[in-house]
Amino acid sequence: MMYSSRRKPVLYFKEEKRFLSGKCTVYKLFGLCMVLVLVSLLWLQLSCSGEMSSMHEDRRLPQQQPPPPCPSDSQASAADDPSWGPHKLALIIPFRERFEELLVFVPFMHTFLNKKKIRHKIIVINQVDHYRFNRASLINVGYMESGNDTDYLAMHDVDLLPLNDALDYGFPEDGPFHVASPELHPLYHYKTYVGGILLLTKKHYHMCNGMSNRFWGWGREDDEFYRRLRKAELQLFRPSGITTGYKTFLHIHDPAWRKRDQKRVATQKQEQFKVDPEGGLTNLRYQVESRQEMTVSGAPCSVINTKLECDQEQTPWCLLA
Repeated sequence: MMYSSRRKPVLYFKEEKRFLSGKCTVYKLFGLCMVLVLVSLLWLQLSCSGEMSSMHEDRRLPQQQPPPPCPSDSQASAADDPSWGPHKLALIIPFRERFEELLVFVPFMHTFLNKKKIRHKIIVINQVDHYRFNRASLINVGYMESGNDTDYLAMHDVDLLPLNDALDYGFPEDGPFHVASPELHPLYHYKTYVGGILLLTKKHYHMCNGMSNRFWGWGREDDEFYRRLRKAELQLFRPSGITTGYKTFLHIHDPAWRKRDQKRVATQKQEQFKVDPEGGLTNLRYQVESRQEMTVSGAPCSVINTKLECDQEQTPWCLLA
């Protein structure tokens, strides 16, 4: 009978009857015992080796799994990578109480800027005093606290996220660059609008004496800053070739928040359209209450808790109840 080579180990059991036929001698019995011993040892060895192999495989399985990749520190690797360029952006976020937006903004922007190879640090200027919100003064504080390792600024609202990778956040050497232009911003479309996201060199910001500190509550500080840009004879630039229109940004702001900052008293309504020729960096008054280095979903940022000071004779609306 022919057997498959894969069944060869069991040949002895098939031939056992023939092997015992005929006269039984001591030599045959001895030979039979030796065969049985050898077969038993072989079976035991194969069985144990199979079980041990299985046990080793089970024990080693977790160790053989590759460890999850550590998140790459793009900022660290960028330090020695010339493709990131020589400039570094200070991303300044004027902030108060909008933590849900901040938790989305910081990791989103960190990833967005890393993808574009923009060296950056995110600086959250958190207003902790009892006055009304003053976006312009907080941006002034951000400029003052941005450090010598940055050479340009992004005045960036925390509720505005860029969705188009073609948007430029690079160094605005030729003049201020309004990323959130009226043609792209989801809410504000008038030609002189420069709010939302504006990039400019620290040199150009200093030429404008920063922003006016008179604007307590929401709005109009950007319009006054537009006039400062013109007075400093700085050329304003805006994106070109962006085809996503009003879907270029995601606006996540809840307009129902902080109704106190939406109000306008009679004097403030008149003052908000005037140019503040003297105010800005030169009359900024503030105190840093504390500093915190933190990470949000792996994205680093600096939080500077700031108390602004208000001249209640000049701007009594800073205390509007």
